[in-house]
Amino acid sequence: MIRPEIIRRRLEKLDEYLAILRQLQRYSYDEFAANPERYGSAERFLHLAIESLNDLGNHVIAESGLCTVEWYSDIPSRLCEAGVISTEMRDVWIRMIGFRNILVHDYLKIDRSIVFHVLQENLNDLEALKRIFVRFL
Repeated sequence: MIRPEIIRRRLEKLDEYLAILRQLQRYSYDEFAANPERYGSAERFLHLAIESLNDLGNHVIAESGLCTVEWYSDIPSRLCEAGVISTEMRDVWIRMIGFRNILVHDYLKIDRSIVFHVLQENLNDLEALKRIFVRFL
């Protein structure tokens, strides 16, 4: 059974991360890239936001009996197969997971311009996925 308190806690954290990321959007690229606290915060809070979505998806999958998850990319795929998200959102989420993997595993190669672009252009994707999980409350 999907537990609303688990969904709620993760959504609250996601809201916290998104609020911080929205504050970081106000900087120009030069202001962003020149300040390690800014780009480091953006990297970390983007990572945490994506992790929150993965946790939400995992909870829904596990509690709904929607098969098993071996890879993070299985989460949006299983939810799409179950009709919880569209194929478009599945593809967006899978790209987010790929970005998360770069943030976590390829941290020596992180391109600040890509992080800045994601910060400026893709927070609405996180918001859209958040709205899907609000329906489980």
